[in-house]
Amino acid sequence: MSFSCSSRLSSMPLFALLIACLLEASKGGNFFQDFDVTWGDQRAKMLNGGQLLTLSLDKDSGSGFRSKNEYLFGRIDMQIKLVSGNSAGTVTTYYLSSQGPTHDEIDFEFLGNVTGEPYILHTNVFSQGKGNKEQQFYLWFDPTKAFHAYSIVWNQQRIIFLVDNIPIRVFHNSESIGVPFPTKQPMRIYSSLWNADDWATRGGLVKTDWTQAPFTASYRNFKANACVWSPGSSCTSTSPNSVEDSTWQVQALDASGRNRLRWVQQKYMIYNYCTDLKRFPQGIPAECKRSRFL
Repeated sequence: MSFSCSSRLSSMPLFALLIACLLEASKGGNFFQDFDVTWGDQRAKMLNGGQLLTLSLDKDSGSGFRSKNEYLFGRIDMQIKLVSGNSAGTVTTYYLSSQGPTHDEIDFEFLGNVTGEPYILHTNVFSQGKGNKEQQFYLWFDPTKAFHAYSIVWNQQRIIFLVDNIPIRVFHNSESIGVPFPTKQPMRIYSSLWNADDWATRGGLVKTDWTQAPFTASYRNFKANACVWSPGSSCTSTSPNSVEDSTWQVQALDASGRNRLRWVQQKYMIYNYCTDLKRFPQGIPAECKRSRFL
């Protein structure tokens, strides 16, 4: 039994669409199979038979890749080891995005720093081309010493950002009060490593030290439990009866998750757009007035 996601995308109720798309699980995916290098020439390398991918940045260029598939809701996991040493001026990105002027996007961005100073993890959500929903964090570990898991859960009710399966941020669907939420545009996974020393480190005060180049970030253990969307085709399931693989469809925070979220936000959050009163003199955005722990 198959369903055309493209033909029903505009007419089906979202819940029915999700059921029609079902679940396509990619366990410990192979980078050759799942991704294309999009820029940077030989600065992006797939190694170990596609089990490892590295991106590099030098003075001439950075590099990047994107998923072959587009996804409409799901859970995306990637283990990343960030640029070590003096990474000031560099930005490593890992995000979901659609295309066009009214695109949707769910962002992890890692802003490099001088040796011994912490990375800043920058998060944002765009819907219908509008973002400005930034939250920033320090991490409770050195993300350059080992691989750590960075995950996005995206379902109809909420978006959950996780680090090593610890929730750091939840963005709820507040369409009922007029706040756009990404529900209709399929998105690809993107990642890049590039030079942003005009703003990335201390607002551009600290520049990239090119004597440290090439800068390298590494990726492994990609996994997508998600609805794979394809125009004119169908969403099929490799494990439709797997309870474990389908939990993302309704995933929320339990009491333990809410406690972990509070711990991260109280100890490691360094910027929250919802509390930036100077930025919103007419009042904070509508979604900020709702409890972030719902």
